Amino acid sequence: MDRDSFVEYVDEALEQLPEEFRELMDNVDVVVEEWPDRATMRAAKVGHPTQLLGFYHGVPRTERTHDYYLVAPDKISVYRQPILLQCQTAAEVREMVHRVVQHEIAHHFGISDERLWEIGAY
Repeated sequence: MDRDSFVEYVDEALEQLPEEFRELMDNVDVVVEEWPDRATMRAAKVGHPTQLLGFYHGVPRTERTHDYYLVAPDKISVYRQPILLQCQTAAEVREMVHRVVQHEIAHHFGISDERLWEIGAY
């Protein structure tokens, strides 16, 4: 799958979010990257780049204090190559991209991996 089609899936996932969530993501960049870098892999505690499909770089909204201002945007990275390696069809890629985007946005709103497991979001 070409990069443009993949980016369209990411854009679609963002557009399908409820308006109230989109409005609260005014200082978040969502980017498509080919692979995670080593620092991100260490932060995510993964040993191989194919194990990481996305990553939230930032301070969750629930952890921000009154002095949280004038900061660079948070970033959500969606890793194209690891997702493509796990999927066989365009429909699978689309579904996985939507799931990864929603997962990383959940982290932006302070929802932990443990809580995502509890509610069956994995």
